[in-house]
Amino acid sequence: MLDSITNIVSTGSITLESLLLCTLASLALGMGVALIHMFRNIYSKNFIVTLALLPAIVQVIITMVNGNLGTGVAVMGAFSLVRFRSIPGGAREIGSIFLAMALGLATGMGHITIAFMFLAIIGAMTLLLNSVRFGEQKETEKELKITIPENLDYEGIFDDLFDKYTKGAELVKVKTTNMGSLYELHYRIILKGSTIEKKFLDELRCRNGNLNIVCGRISSNHGEL
Repeated sequence: MLDSITNIVSTGSITLESLLLCTLASLALGMGVALIHMFRNIYSKNFIVTLALLPAIVQVIITMVNGNLGTGVAVMGAFSLVRFRSIPGGAREIGSIFLAMALGLATGMGHITIAFMFLAIIGAMTLLLNSVRFGEQKETEKELKITIPENLDYEGIFDDLFDKYTKGAELVKVKTTNMGSLYELHYRIILKGSTIEKKFLDELRCRNGNLNIVCGRISSNHGEL
């Protein structure tokens, strides 16, 4: 039956039965993509619903414009939609979108079996790689912001403390605040241990005159595309 659907789509003679079967398959595949994307991830309901419907939408477009030129134009237009996101998406979001669109292209051309096989392979690899420590950083890098008065020379003033409490420290930015009366130093550091952070901050406070100090995880935007 699936071979007959492929033949029907390739010849351009679309029937209501084949269109309905392809659409149901696309919806099932979309649900699979949505469930895979939800695994150990932060997501919104709107994005998950859109992800579940995307294969069926792409499938209908490809089926309706069945033909080499029409298919090419549809593919270009469909993939260009990814460029116009209102919210920047991470790498996993973009990957899920492209997976859903690829499945929609496959079902739109009648290759339902291939679409399910592709989803099974990619889905299994996604679940596996997100279940293990593949790609994780071995050491946690933190962002340290230290405020110092303008009359304090910041060059090398904290080097002894960095040598004592960190494995590495790098000054990445210097900014003036409070009408130029204060400097805000931005460092990237890797602590030698998680239990020494308070002692480290206490010694920094003694060094900078008890002005503001902020230490926390780096705002992660490495996953954005």
